Amino acid sequence: MESHCSSFIVTILLLFPVYLVAGKVFARPHCDFPAIFNFGDSNSDTGGLSAAFGQAPPPNGESYFRGPAGRYSDGRLVIDFIADSLGLPYLSAYLDSVGSNFTHGVNFATAGSTIRPQNTTRSQGGFSPFSLNVQWYQFHDFHQRSQKYRTQGGPFKGLLPKDESFSRALYTFDIGQNDLTAGYFLNMSTDQVRHYVPDVIDQFKNIVKNVYGQGGRSFWIHNTGPVGCLPYIMDRLIIRASEVDSVGCANPFNLVAQLFNSKLKEAVVQLRKDLPTTAITYVDVYSVKYELIKHAKKHGFEQPLRACCGHGGKYNYNMHVGCGGKITVKGKEILVGRSCKDPAVAINWDGVHYTQAANKWVFDQIVSGSFSDPPIPLHMACHRQ
Repeated sequence: MESHCSSFIVTILLLFPVYLVAGKVFARPHCDFPAIFNFGDSNSDTGGLSAAFGQAPPPNGESYFRGPAGRYSDGRLVIDFIADSLGLPYLSAYLDSVGSNFTHGVNFATAGSTIRPQNTTRSQGGFSPFSLNVQWYQFHDFHQRSQKYRTQGGPFKGLLPKDESFSRALYTFDIGQNDLTAGYFLNMSTDQVRHYVPDVIDQFKNIVKNVYGQGGRSFWIHNTGPVGCLPYIMDRLIIRASEVDSVGCANPFNLVAQLFNSKLKEAVVQLRKDLPTTAITYVDVYSVKYELIKHAKKHGFEQPLRACCGHGGKYNYNMHVGCGGKITVKGKEILVGRSCKDPAVAINWDGVHYTQAANKWVFDQIVSGSFSDPPIPLHMACHRQ
């Protein structure tokens, strides 16, 4: 009995500092973020790539926007739910010149973006030319020019953020997945991909420091998800039976993602030391997404490794005929890349991206801070631990 009591006391003492830290954070007022500036890839692209290279075709956007809305999903993304939760409008894409309003922030993310610039064109490798360093250049330029034009008044005043918004905004990052897959698609080995991860992380750190130099003080950084569970990875890359885990995912690719995430977390720890006046929240979306895929039925979903929108194959994914894709039969175009009957119970949308329902589920898990370091909720992300 005495040993049990001692163990209980030790456990309480170990946990007490955590509760104390959380108590200090929760005792503070909610953050009043006037804007969000987002950097990333297709996981948070609200229209960037579509503006540059043509709209993502129907049935993208069908579940919420009732048509294409620049997102590679049937509806909203995690970044949309983040904005909504903070009482802000959905972010306009920086590259979208039609109907955009940047008063409450800007989205610099584009589908296919990487942290490191790629040495291939989009037509060659499928990756966006708007890598993270380019997104930084765009942000820097936007910061300077927006204030120049806003002071002129007129319509600019209602379309551009106030100067103080830049220091009080939430800066969100969701990027890195494509840096890992890029190596594999260039026929690199897993060891070769692992070898360049530190360089990718170093470049990420530099961008965060650059944003800090422009006044950024609150950062919400997502790690990368389980890429080995995505249909386009399992369909396009060679995977031995021994490399498939109990869930059906490709273990080697997930292990590389885990390596990336561990290095990213180390980078965040170092950034906190280098930039002591910043509040940097590291969000473990990998664990959330893997839990969703592993226990899909428990969470109300079906066929977690199969694309909802696609055409043919084990995973309903075809790199040549994707979601919304058509084929020509006897001179007539026929739509074959159709949506599944009920996207609300599907996790994967098109072989690469998540459905609105899955994005909402992921957001619901991370908004409270349960998967964050430090463990603070989204609306408190301006506070340092």
